[in-house]
Amino acid sequence: MLKYYTSAISAVLLLSACDQSSVQKESQAPLTEPVTLAKQASAKSESSESQRTNAFFERIFEESVERYPEMLTSLGRKDRADEWNDLSEAFANKSLEITKKQVVELKSFDRSKLDEATALSYDLLVQLMEEEIEDSKWRLYNYPVNQMFGRHSSVVSLLINQHRIDNVQDANNYIARLNAVPQLFDQLIDNIEARTAANIIPPKFVFPHVIRDAKNIIKGAPFDDGEPSALLSDFTTKLNALIEKEPGQLTDINKIALINEVTLALSHSVKPAYQKLVAHLIELETQATTEDGIWKWKDGEDFYNVALKRTTTTDLNSDQIHEIGLKEVERIHNEMRVIKDKVEFEGDLNSFMQFMRDDDQFYYPNTDEGKARYLSEATSLIDDMRLKLDEMFITKPKAKLNVKAVEAFREQSAGKAFYQRPSEDGTRSGLYYANLYDMKAMPTYQMEALAYHEGIPGHHMQLAIQQELKDVPKFRKFGGYTAYIEGWGLYSEYLPKEFGAYQDPYSDFGRLAMELWRACRLVVDTGIHSKKWTREKGIAFYSDNTPNAVSDVVKMVERHIVMPSQATAYKIGMLKILELRANAKTKLGDRFNIREYHDQILKYGPLPLNVLEAKVDAWIALKLVS
Repeated sequence: MLKYYTSAISAVLLLSACDQSSVQKESQAPLTEPVTLAKQASAKSESSESQRTNAFFERIFEESVERYPEMLTSLGRKDRADEWNDLSEAFANKSLEITKKQVVELKSFDRSKLDEATALSYDLLVQLMEEEIEDSKWRLYNYPVNQMFGRHSSVVSLLINQHRIDNVQDANNYIARLNAVPQLFDQLIDNIEARTAANIIPPKFVFPHVIRDAKNIIKGAPFDDGEPSALLSDFTTKLNALIEKEPGQLTDINKIALINEVTLALSHSVKPAYQKLVAHLIELETQATTEDGIWKWKDGEDFYNVALKRTTTTDLNSDQIHEIGLKEVERIHNEMRVIKDKVEFEGDLNSFMQFMRDDDQFYYPNTDEGKARYLSEATSLIDDMRLKLDEMFITKPKAKLNVKAVEAFREQSAGKAFYQRPSEDGTRSGLYYANLYDMKAMPTYQMEALAYHEGIPGHHMQLAIQQELKDVPKFRKFGGYTAYIEGWGLYSEYLPKEFGAYQDPYSDFGRLAMELWRACRLVVDTGIHSKKWTREKGIAFYSDNTPNAVSDVVKMVERHIVMPSQATAYKIGMLKILELRANAKTKLGDRFNIREYHDQILKYGPLPLNVLEAKVDAWIALKLVS
């Protein structure tokens, strides 16, 4: 909606100028001419300052991404593709100083002379920079290695999923990155030791997960006599694809030489680096405790309050979020009882949840065939939804979307499902990852809602459109606010119901089960980090209130523990999007159009929820006077 909104503002200015010209022509009164010239001068000044400010936005984005090789690869660029990010304290301090200088430079622009679109970007960037500076004191308040993410897994996932090999130089860059892993992991260990000194040590349950996953990466050839490892297999597959696509790029002799080089890099660089990391983690495990909440950290309560504010982009405190969660759990339970009665199930809601959790009809077998069927049907659901988008949206994404199983090396620890955005130019598709390690955690009745959340009209729809926006600075195209992004994802599970989805009542129950899951997150996240709940109490709350598998429940609670506040974003964001929609419907009546409303939500890219509300209110006001 950004382009439309800017055009509307420009049209108002143009009409005002035309009206003044007409008056001058009819009355021949020269006294009106200075007014017109003043307006023209003002418009010219505004345009000039906006152009300078937008040039600044682009400059600092490029300067920023140039400092982070992995971000360049994520964008699909080939610069510095033989390097990893610098994890050193010196680099972090330098980055902070750069931000401090940039915010001073940004504030030197005259905001009063900016057009509406540029002023929005200005305000957002000032806020982001000031929060980065303010939050630098919390730099150590995280776990750089945990079961959800960390260098032990991101090295491999980046090489496999984002490092393209389109020529021999790309292959050499891949090998160079493998040989640079020891230095990267030395910096990682320095990071871990800095947190250990501050008594920020992951809880005991984290260590078996990350140690196992790290060991899995150095299994198989050339690390042992097994099948090719994930990295060797990936490199070989990409070389074979290059030969097939462009036979002149690579001879068989060169291919053999490159595979020999990658074998040496894996054996002499990657393996020792992972072994060193594992040894450090095994030693650190002896200092770990079973205390899970971040209340245990120095000033942990203050940090959690900041984390909630940043995640939700609201001023809601932990008690308020906890209560919202409890009320939503009760509401969704009541809607589930309606479905239970509709399918004529005899027994209470807990018995119905147990039935949905255990009955084999809702699960595909834990076999290659069962997993293939799940991926195929998830893809079909997304393809079918794509055909209905015109009913819901004006703007649609251009980038393609693929559905993929989570890789074997990390599937035991990774979340249920997640999304990886497409490359900057759209040549690398977006990816909807489904974790099929435990098929009992992937019931078919949740398949529909999960596909809509991660794929279309969810994350792929929103993030691809965000990257494809015109006249929006890159820091907004590739940035984001968790409450907006995940709120949209959860809203996207609900929206298709209004357009004929979830015809099967069990699938509709699955939709509610996933919304219930997010409501429970509000309760458990605040419970663990603010109310000193134990891991076991969090597991019990999910088990008593949801139909999800025990393995699903355990992973979720462990996610809360290592990612404080993150999981509160979904429900808070969804509730705001629904609240804004209901308000627009009430005020606009017959003038309300769902496609136009969605355009308002999507066409600015991610926004803090209060800014999103202001934009929707402005749209309503414009509709009422048009």
